[in-house]
Amino acid sequence: MQVYLDNAATTPLDPEVFEAMKPFMLEDFGNPSSTHAHGRKVRAAIESARKKVAELLNCAPGEIIFTSGGTEADNAILTCATETFGIGHLISTPIEHHAVTHTLEHIAKSGKAQLHYVETDEKGHVNLEHLETLLKQYPHALVSLMHANNEIGNLLDIQTVGEMCREYKAFFHSDTVQTVGHYRHDLKNLFVCGMTAAAHKFHGPKGIGFMYVRKDHKIHPFIHGGAQERNMRGGTENVYGIIGLAKALEIAYRDMDEHQRHITALKQYMIERLRESISDVQFNGDSANLERSLYTVLNVSLPESDDSSLLLFNLDLHGVSASGGSACSSGATTGSHVLAHLYPGSRRASVRFSFSKYNTLQEIDHAVKVLAELYRNVEA
Repeated sequence: MQVYLDNAATTPLDPEVFEAMKPFMLEDFGNPSSTHAHGRKVRAAIESARKKVAELLNCAPGEIIFTSGGTEADNAILTCATETFGIGHLISTPIEHHAVTHTLEHIAKSGKAQLHYVETDEKGHVNLEHLETLLKQYPHALVSLMHANNEIGNLLDIQTVGEMCREYKAFFHSDTVQTVGHYRHDLKNLFVCGMTAAAHKFHGPKGIGFMYVRKDHKIHPFIHGGAQERNMRGGTENVYGIIGLAKALEIAYRDMDEHQRHITALKQYMIERLRESISDVQFNGDSANLERSLYTVLNVSLPESDDSSLLLFNLDLHGVSASGGSACSSGATTGSHVLAHLYPGSRRASVRFSFSKYNTLQEIDHAVKVLAELYRNVEA
């Protein structure tokens, strides 16, 4: 049995999305910057997709800029906001996605701004009192805090942080790659200056995402060379990717309540089965807290073992696809920077399981059975 439980890394493409994309792969091939009929038809489709995304997020179409994905969107907002507004102080945490942390570190090393880290508690949640202290000390700063951690699933109170940033006139950026398509975002009633998304996290195609940039906090372009994306991103648009993203987000909003119930039940079931099957099983961060974590992510901590590094490899051999953290860091040898920060010196094995609407209880049973058998073998 093959079981895919790495949906935080990428999700399978929804067949409805593929059908929406197909005409723009095979028939409607015009360059959207061309003024002839072929180009105009494709331009209209892009703008219709932009309007649909904006409608779902309750913002203006001009505030949506399509990108190659979440990493580009994070880089663009952080780099360009710092330059556009002459920001001298950056506030974040050490457990953000590397698309954020590495970008902020690069800005700081260039001497353009100083980087300050907010304290987190033992579960990895942001200390909001310390955040306010930093905001008082460094008004007009850039604050970058992810809506949900991609490894441990912790959710940020994005509404409260937004209001704090508004009060201290900070530019608030949030990496929302793990939450767009899984939670509703009402951008008319949420103070966030910039946020990001990647279609492949909600059953859309890879290589396409978007950044939302609040119209009263407009930044200069990150990629130059053309007037595409309303002069905000040079380069010929990924047309069928854009069509697929909009369709995937439309489906996600249409079916969100049903899928949230289904996936939450899977996560709860896996927590219970793991506790029954493996002694001293624990859960990293707050990922087992259904009220304070992503319903799509469960980060499992297993008792210390000399062979713990082989667990992911052996899961794969037994047909279970999962990860030890961010897929973007899968080639790294240093392990998870998130878990290293929260549990320094720990030798426990960690596995991130992440779920989608396509997973079943039978798949959870199989994954737990395989993991329990592997761990018993490791203990022996």
